[in-house]
Amino acid sequence: MRQRPERHDQRQPLYTPEERQRRDSTAWTTVQGVLAPLQFLIFLISLVLVIRYLNTGLGETAATISIVIKTLVLYAIMITGAIWEKVVFGKYLFARAFFWEDVFSMLVLALHTAYLAALFTGFLDVRGQMLLALAAYAAYVINAGQFLLKLRAARLGAEAENKAGGLADNPLGAASD
Repeated sequence: MRQRPERHDQRQPLYTPEERQRRDSTAWTTVQGVLAPLQFLIFLISLVLVIRYLNTGLGETAATISIVIKTLVLYAIMITGAIWEKVVFGKYLFARAFFWEDVFSMLVLALHTAYLAALFTGFLDVRGQMLLALAAYAAYVINAGQFLLKLRAARLGAEAENKAGGLADNPLGAASD
């Protein structure tokens, strides 16, 4: 019987020491730290408004405005996130550490942009636009989950490294106690 080679499940840290230093020293880390929860709050409000419209037919204008605001904040976080990625990793997008998150972010952007196109061209009726917004929101939730899982894994890896006598690797750039 053939034996499998021994598997070393040593994962590469999210940041090299140089990347960690750049992450911790750039203002773009703070910008991302502010925009991400702001975007999530706007998403929650908009989701309620969209579902309300779909269930009752009431609040079309409020739901539409909320989706546009959510999309504009998404664009802001994507642009500033690309700048952050360039500062930290030397690439505007698809850096090793966040490659798959960036790939899925492109779908999120495409769906939000499709919503704006449908809104401004009238390609879909209002119900169709709201359903498209819900598809964009579903993709956003998956993408946000990707980032949260990545940051949690980095934090757990940093804690393990700390216990082993290594350097801290706090993925959000905040001081550890």
